[in-house]
Amino acid sequence: MTVLPLNQILQGNCIEILKSLPENSVDLVFADPPYNLQLQNDLFRPDLSKVDAVNNKWDKFSSFAEYDLFTREWLSATMRVLKETGTIWVIGSYHNIFRVGAIMQDLDYWILNDIIWLKTNPMPNFRGVRFTNAHETMIWAQKKKGAHYTFNHHSMKALNDDLQMRSDWILPLATGKERIKSNGLKAHPTQKPESLLYRVIMSSSNIGDVILDPFFGSGTTGAVAKKLGRKYIGIERDKKYVQVAQKRIDAVKKSPDEALTLPEKRNQARVRFGALLEAGLLSPGQKLYFKEDKSIRVVILSNAHLKYKEQEGSIHSLAKALAGGAVNGWDMWLYKEDGKLKVIDELREKIRMKDKG
Repeated sequence: MTVLPLNQILQGNCIEILKSLPENSVDLVFADPPYNLQLQNDLFRPDLSKVDAVNNKWDKFSSFAEYDLFTREWLSATMRVLKETGTIWVIGSYHNIFRVGAIMQDLDYWILNDIIWLKTNPMPNFRGVRFTNAHETMIWAQKKKGAHYTFNHHSMKALNDDLQMRSDWILPLATGKERIKSNGLKAHPTQKPESLLYRVIMSSSNIGDVILDPFFGSGTTGAVAKKLGRKYIGIERDKKYVQVAQKRIDAVKKSPDEALTLPEKRNQARVRFGALLEAGLLSPGQKLYFKEDKSIRVVILSNAHLKYKEQEGSIHSLAKALAGGAVNGWDMWLYKEDGKLKVIDELREKIRMKDKG
């Protein structure tokens, strides 16, 4: 059995290395592939100074057909290592993202969202012949349509001042102290900002999950994964970038566990109220108290329904009827233990802990 190379950067061709990894072993993929920018000539500013553009060999392809073949191969190899519940993020620009998206759909990835990264400080169009390219697009897709996948909705809402996060993310480029330098120059031409990966990793993975980046570059994915208590696997073919990324990640400190444990209710195992009766945590005939008015007492029936006078229903329907609106019954009913009233949701957590153990 192949051992998963956790928290390592693997040097080499991503397609070949992906083929060597175990099937169904990775929770999340973030991919920042070559954009195939098709730059033909050097770019110059109005003052004739040369623009530090992406003209590296790894971004050059002889034709769209060659780029499409490359894209299909790495996406296929990635799908093999993704868990059935796994998801993938791919970032690109107008040069490549539409081709990438079509190939993803051809391979049966199921697209969940496209996210627009709006740059607060984009590079201007120096020649003045087009609009300034002020955004990039990320495609978020799951491996298998309909499978359960991780989306930490409540965490993302909290990160956004308790407003539901939208699909347009307004974030700056990696500049200043964040920009990794080597001999005074950019260590990598397409370094992504940590703020971007923070949202990607926070939204679609959990503590301890394995995150794979097949185009590791300067190591942003690994740095943020380590900070957030996730495991990473990086693949990078350029030895120079491997060294840059490793040095960067080694300097990162993992956040304390108490700052990372943020349970998402939608990702927790579902527990029936009846399971509390079956486990002996509550008993038929026992009384529960309504949180909003503790003078209201209901009786637990043997079928896990609650009865109040002539009304009968589930913990949710009866709570809704008494509250006059939609509520979560797990939060509304109290039981008495050692003379103290406690919310029944505490008993649900005992069931979950027992199942885990």
